[in-house]
Amino acid sequence: MTHPTPARPDPATAGGPHHWVLPLAELGSGDLAVAGGKGANLGELVRAGFPVPDGVVITTAAYRAAAEHDPAVRDVIPAGPDADGPPDGALLRELFAAATIPEALAAAITDAYRGLGTGPVAVRSSATAEDLPGAAFAGQQDTLLGVVGERALLDAVRQCWGSLWSDRAIAYRQRRGIDSSGAAVAVVVQRMVPADSAGVLFTANPVTGARDEIVVDAGAGLGESVVSGLVTPDHVVVGPDGEIRSRRTGRREVVLRQLPEGGIERVTPDPLDTPEPLLPDPLARELADLGRAVAAHFDRPQDVEWARHDGRFLLLQARPMTALPPAPIRLNRRQRFLGPTFAELIPIRPYPMDMSAWLLPGPGRMVRRMLAEIPGAHLDLAEVLPEVDGVVDRFVPPSPRPTRAVLGAPRRVLPRLRRFRPAGWTTDRRFTAFEQEAGRLERLDPSALDWAALRGLPRRAAEAVDLITDLRVDYLPRAGLDLLRLRLALGALGLGALFGDLSAGPSRTSDANAALDTLAATVRETPALRVAFSGFDATTLADRIATDPALAGFRDALDAFLDEYGHRETTSLLLMSGPTWREDPATVLSTVAALVSASSAPTRPGRAERARRRLLAHPLLGPRRIGALDRLVEGARAAVALREDTHFHSTRTLPALQRAVREIGSRLAAAGVLDDPADVLHLRRDEIERSPAPDTLSAAQRDRLRELVAARSARRDELAGSPLIAPAVLFGDRTHDDDVLLRGTPAGGGRVTGPVRIVHAHAGFARLTAGDVLVCPATNPSWTPLFSRAAAVVVDQGGAASHAAIVAREYGIAAVMGTGTGTTVLTDGQRVTVDGDAGTVAEAERAG
Repeated sequence: MTHPTPARPDPATAGGPHHWVLPLAELGSGDLAVAGGKGANLGELVRAGFPVPDGVVITTAAYRAAAEHDPAVRDVIPAGPDADGPPDGALLRELFAAATIPEALAAAITDAYRGLGTGPVAVRSSATAEDLPGAAFAGQQDTLLGVVGERALLDAVRQCWGSLWSDRAIAYRQRRGIDSSGAAVAVVVQRMVPADSAGVLFTANPVTGARDEIVVDAGAGLGESVVSGLVTPDHVVVGPDGEIRSRRTGRREVVLRQLPEGGIERVTPDPLDTPEPLLPDPLARELADLGRAVAAHFDRPQDVEWARHDGRFLLLQARPMTALPPAPIRLNRRQRFLGPTFAELIPIRPYPMDMSAWLLPGPGRMVRRMLAEIPGAHLDLAEVLPEVDGVVDRFVPPSPRPTRAVLGAPRRVLPRLRRFRPAGWTTDRRFTAFEQEAGRLERLDPSALDWAALRGLPRRAAEAVDLITDLRVDYLPRAGLDLLRLRLALGALGLGALFGDLSAGPSRTSDANAALDTLAATVRETPALRVAFSGFDATTLADRIATDPALAGFRDALDAFLDEYGHRETTSLLLMSGPTWREDPATVLSTVAALVSASSAPTRPGRAERARRRLLAHPLLGPRRIGALDRLVEGARAAVALREDTHFHSTRTLPALQRAVREIGSRLAAAGVLDDPADVLHLRRDEIERSPAPDTLSAAQRDRLRELVAARSARRDELAGSPLIAPAVLFGDRTHDDDVLLRGTPAGGGRVTGPVRIVHAHAGFARLTAGDVLVCPATNPSWTPLFSRAAAVVVDQGGAASHAAIVAREYGIAAVMGTGTGTTVLTDGQRVTVDGDAGTVAEAERAG
């Protein structure tokens, strides 16, 4: 645990020399505003008794005093967040390099230097917005090593002050949303350690996320060679009981050593020398123990710079690890089967508003109720996507577990099998009630609502989905039975390959695909549109369609399409933060562009008719059996339509929810609670529901909401570089051998050979041509039209039960799911053979 720091005047107002230079021992983790991140963390280590070289911090008060003392600097530094554009960093660096330091401040700095012995020192920038969770600012400000002499020290301090305004530091702050006008920098001055070896230690494995492993990189001489990437370091991984789990000796390309008279010399070792390990097992264990103690003190994984001299380890820096993946978890068989399917639905980390306003009360409740009512199993998406400090921390593949209710499942399901037939689900009075509520929500204008009605609108939108959930729970048992009966009948006749085409009947998805085909046909038949779609750029094309009178007819047709289908999601059914088709028509235009260039591809109705002719020609079928099979086909088609159509309707309230959340964000921003309306995504629905109108919030209430947004935004930034789950954990071993490029989950469809076409997002749809092997990270229903053009599909995410796998089987194309690395291993144009039954992708020349 951190220690309390003695009270000290506010550095923004403290102007005397007593607050300009402070020993590390007087500082702690609470002194970020005084000492910057590096200085505060080092002070915390000193006060906790860790071995740290002697040093002082030239505080932010000193920086401000110097900036105020020099009129040229004072006039250029941003005065507030409303300053136009980014500050002139190059000019500020020049001004600081030539700045006159107040005499009293210069004396305080040089006195402190003499107190350290006047030998070589390390001079390191320590900004107030660095070494924070999610914002390490690693390498963004300057460090100078081997500084000797008072004049050199003052020049080094000036350089560190100026480095606050380097282009890279300004850009880093902008990316992190940190206001430069409030930034300040302290300077840490420490005795140099003439290190025999040095490097970096991570108290958790930065690649796998394992919290019980210490990972050490070591180089000979000063650690700058490791930090700056000049050498291939020794690499050691130490387990929790001190066992050396792996070791690799580096190459010693260069050694940096401190010169007594100041500066650093660069030594190139003899390349024929065989280097000995810098950290034999006992030393590696000793250093690992020291690292674990640091992590325990700060109560979080740490990134530590260390040095060894005269048989002693010293700590030069410690900061929270950033971009640390979730700790690996051991998956059971159910998790390995279901994990890839669910992972496909979660392509990005959900926001708190995603979780609380849509995912859990909408689709999550649907999944929970369906499992509980039909098979009698428990599954809660709150356990699949656990939140830490209000932010989703990781993806835990689901492992549904039976409950006592499983014993009553047959009793609950059998009446539904008889009563609720999929063909009649839209005549159910509950669907009528849903249609009415969805219409009312669609017509609502959130900007016209008072606060009480507005803050209740997200709950109302999610609750409307309960009506679709009720219908799914009742009608899906018979749908599953009808699909099973047709599959068994076709299998008995040796016609199992016809199942996908025979079961594909009309649905809202096929209606949307047909409407897209109609738009594509219009483009092909209209010269002005053909020109507009050539050299396709979705954003430019959307702007032209919206403004060009010559394209008014197509614009009307596109608007009519979006009126009917524009509520469909572009990112995932589970996320409300992603745009819909209406909000991002570029998605639709990308699909149309793909269909324009693939007009010769066979249509679903055509394949279905050919499949039926093959069925009727079977020698074992007479008129009676054909009639029975026709009824099975119609039942299966109704079952597929139920699955697609309930998905289609379950997102119809999504636009109303999104409009409500945006209006809430706008009102909070207008009242000064949020800096940006989009920051509302960092809040939860229940926090909004409990909140008074923005213009009536007390100061404490406003501060509380701002603190929540800031903390969750920082936490999300901290996790930005780490996946929800490592692909190797989710998909297991997907390594290739001499013949196989990729292994994944078989999704059926036989074998096919074709050229690879990698499509990462909707903007790349137009690149797909008929006969290509579609390779993509994940899919959702907006990708469905591409399946009728592709020869096969290979997906990084997903399992045998995922949307892409189901649709691929229905379209009769080969599919391999959950390859993990398909989009990185394969290359555009590469000819491959996809085996959907074996789950492999091989070079076409080697497939035999």
